[in-house]
Amino acid sequence: MNPRWKPSATVAAIIAREVGGVTEFLLVEEHTPEGLRLNNPAGHLDPGESPVEGCAREALEETAFHFRPTALVGVYLSRFQRERADGRDDITYLRFAFCGELGDFVAGQALDDGIVRTLWLSADAIRACPERHRSPLLIQCMDDYLAGRRHPLEVITTDASVYR
Repeated sequence: MNPRWKPSATVAAIIAREVGGVTEFLLVEEHTPEGLRLNNPAGHLDPGESPVEGCAREALEETAFHFRPTALVGVYLSRFQRERADGRDDITYLRFAFCGELGDFVAGQALDDGIVRTLWLSADAIRACPERHRSPLLIQCMDDYLAGRRHPLEVITTDASVYR
């Protein structure tokens, strides 16, 4: 019998601001086995939390900014493969990407392990460096946000059993 396929559930914050008529996105630069890479503030969904709660938590842990998701930008499925000395990574990610409201900065809060810094980049600057992206979903989520894709948070239901 084949083992059951279990994609990794992740959440991502698509955080944007307007500066002089240009939309900029808050990204993180992080250490990966492939070197320094850019990504949306994102991470794995933890037990006992909804995707919305997980997104707010990950944004705070990776950027030191409070973030309140207000809409679902999209749900994405991607596969990542990499050769390692001790075998092969073959991971499928199921990403819930949210946009929302950026809140207060928490001065003095340490960023998650592996996060080097946060930075604001325009869509053009992000498109100009695909070799630095951790995932192809960085562009896809940004483009969907820029295209105005917004779904109400009510499309995601978290059953009470998750919290028990």
